[in-house]
Amino acid sequence: MTDWMKAAEAQKENYLNDLVALMKIPSVRDDSAATDEYPLGPRPAQALKAFLEMAEQDGFKVKNIDNLVGYAEWGEGDETLAILAHLDVMPAGKGWDTDPFDPVIKDGNLYGRGASDDKGPGMAAYYALKYLKDQGVKFNKKVRFIVGTDEESNWTGMHRYFEVEPAPTFGFSPDAEFPVINGEKGQVSLLLDVPAGNGDASTQLVSFESGLRFNMVPREAVALIRTDNPQEVTNDFGHFIEENPVEGNIESTDKGLKITVIGKAAHGMEPEKGINAATYLAKFLNRYDFGGGAKSFIEFLADYLHLDTRMDGFNGAYTDPVMGELTMNAGILNFDADKGGHIDMNFRFPKGVTPDKLEDTVKAIADKLQIKVTQGPSQAPHYVDPDDPIVKTLMQAYIDQTGDTDAKPEVVGGGTYGRLMKRGVAFGALMPHTPNTMHQANEYQPVNDLITSMAIYMEAINNLVTD
Repeated sequence: MTDWMKAAEAQKENYLNDLVALMKIPSVRDDSAATDEYPLGPRPAQALKAFLEMAEQDGFKVKNIDNLVGYAEWGEGDETLAILAHLDVMPAGKGWDTDPFDPVIKDGNLYGRGASDDKGPGMAAYYALKYLKDQGVKFNKKVRFIVGTDEESNWTGMHRYFEVEPAPTFGFSPDAEFPVINGEKGQVSLLLDVPAGNGDASTQLVSFESGLRFNMVPREAVALIRTDNPQEVTNDFGHFIEENPVEGNIESTDKGLKITVIGKAAHGMEPEKGINAATYLAKFLNRYDFGGGAKSFIEFLADYLHLDTRMDGFNGAYTDPVMGELTMNAGILNFDADKGGHIDMNFRFPKGVTPDKLEDTVKAIADKLQIKVTQGPSQAPHYVDPDDPIVKTLMQAYIDQTGDTDAKPEVVGGGTYGRLMKRGVAFGALMPHTPNTMHQANEYQPVNDLITSMAIYMEAINNLVTD
């Protein structure tokens, strides 16, 4: 029997070298730099090109589809196993102790954007596939290692793949956590538009900015206000910071008082693990006399979104016995006195809830504040039976390499490429004992965890393609 852990350890040096090279590419989608050649901006395409060049040198058949998505292929057979990873990363944001795009290993942990989501896990799965190929394992299925370049936004690349290439038979995405994610909640964003203006209120909200992406809990929020009592506001803010789990500062500028609140970023699928700087800032501002659209914006954040990730204040809380709770992340929250405001509420919903029902629930509150609600694109809940052979095979590989005999398949709020296949799941690489730092400052993965995940992927892929 093959010692998969020993095999993975032997790949460690080369794996880390290739991984670090990919992590140094700041492959954040940038629509402002998009061109016909680079529809998502040049950096995601640069990462795709680097990966495909590496895979071609390693002996795989490769294909680049429109600088949006690509794949490395090996094996033959009537069935296709797909391994779906992504090369794009979230914006770095602030609060890092190291350069997010200059990876470092400290105390056994690899720090840098993409270490955990998804370059580290993706490359571990790729190296597992490469090892099996190099060892001459006879595949009875075709394997395609498919890499997208905008998983953190709207999946343009992977949707293109499924438009122009044959659908895989089954597969997994190394873009979540172990043991196996066999269910993913549905997703939808409600986009709220708030009227402009302040009316004739004594305190004026000039601007409010918070959030980088809909699927991140905002770490920072900045507001600019005008007031006749700047010293009073300054004193009040000092007390507010002392009494709440946030940091912040306030300064006088020629345009008014600039107020900054620092919370804690987290993945939008688990918003309760973050500290939403925007709603805390709104909670502070809500004590003052605002008017017009500014008043509606602040009241909605402070009275309905603050500390409510389960929609209790909307009378919309819901739990499914299999798929769990409905969750909501307020990820983008902006206001301009002249242009109005915008709020993005991102929902992860189990079966039993629909996007239309969520829209009606939010409109019941928003209408009272003259806030317009529009429903964005949605994805239905996804579930693969725990008795499906792919779930059972992946579970066994995880148990064999970790000894975790109590492990069971799980349902999560995150959305991975796995849901694009009827028999698709998410599989690693975050270990149950390791903190989840995806979408946060100081993102990291323990190197030992990554090597263990490679061993798990080796056994899993081997068993899937030689059964």
